[in-house]
Amino acid sequence: MTNEQWALLLSTVQGKIPEKPVTGFIIDSPWIPGWAGVSSLQYYSSEEVWFQTNKKVIETFPDIIFLPGFWSEFGMCTEPSAFGAKLVWNEFNLPHADRIFSNISEAGNLKIPNPKTDGLLPFVIQRLLNYQQPIRDMGHDIKFAIARGPLNIASFLLGSTELMMGLMMDPENSHKLLEVITNFTINWIEVQKEAFPSIEGILILDDIVGFIGNEECKEYAVPYIKRIFNSFDSKLNFFHNDAQGLISTPYLKEMGVDLFNFSFEHSLTEIRELAGPEIALIGNLPPRDVLAAGTPEQVREETRRMVKEFGDKNRVIWSVGGGMPPNVSTENIRVFKETIDKVVPV
Repeated sequence: MTNEQWALLLSTVQGKIPEKPVTGFIIDSPWIPGWAGVSSLQYYSSEEVWFQTNKKVIETFPDIIFLPGFWSEFGMCTEPSAFGAKLVWNEFNLPHADRIFSNISEAGNLKIPNPKTDGLLPFVIQRLLNYQQPIRDMGHDIKFAIARGPLNIASFLLGSTELMMGLMMDPENSHKLLEVITNFTINWIEVQKEAFPSIEGILILDDIVGFIGNEECKEYAVPYIKRIFNSFDSKLNFFHNDAQGLISTPYLKEMGVDLFNFSFEHSLTEIRELAGPEIALIGNLPPRDVLAAGTPEQVREETRRMVKEFGDKNRVIWSVGGGMPPNVSTENIRVFKETIDKVVPV
């Protein structure tokens, strides 16, 4: 993003009401390739295709902040690849990482990968280094270090069902697993920050937090996410969980979260009440059923309804409840932006 967009994002998150409403979207490989007319494999395998498609998004919608901005990623495979997961690729769909063990009792054998050398991580860094100057020539810079959260990574290494069983039945090995992953995540963020001194924010994505109960959240999510965020002097800690979020939301401040992206199934008002006034929110139009599948008129009406029901313009980035899904059209994005600009009070 540009320095002006970064400054606007920071000031909005810190509680300064902007002169005009701020619209932003999390965008990555579920949406960009299809929108740009390329295959997923082209997007992942060609640095030039990756750069040009991201550039096209930014130039098509210059007044929208796209987060985290020139995201160098390989779907959900990035972090699991460092642990040795088998990666399965598909021409037009997201890749998949196979689990590396099947029982939580094996967690004690897991070693911390080296993010400078292991898996796809060096390719993530090198892609950005190769295109750092063209990105800067556009007036943009790398502002976020990005990582999947500990529970999310654990679910790929072990399997979601096996992880849930382990959390309930084997706390000792569950903590061993999360300890290794958390230390790896901190190291991975540090590598990103070393490579790109322009980084001033951290984005952690962990939907598995939305699948556990209150006690499990306090034991297995809060302390590890808190440790990651607290390991760095970051100007903006951004947390994404677009699964069930009512249990984890009251702990956002304790975890060190500044900006929260959550499920469309929760209203902005509901999350604001649970999170407190100090947490900025980014959302919360239904991404698939409205922004992707809706007509322009439906997008317009649902956007108006969202703004009217929330009734607040403080610490809010207008968006969808989650990342940009596949098949969202240029027209619907423009309708959303135009509607926000018209109906949000200034």
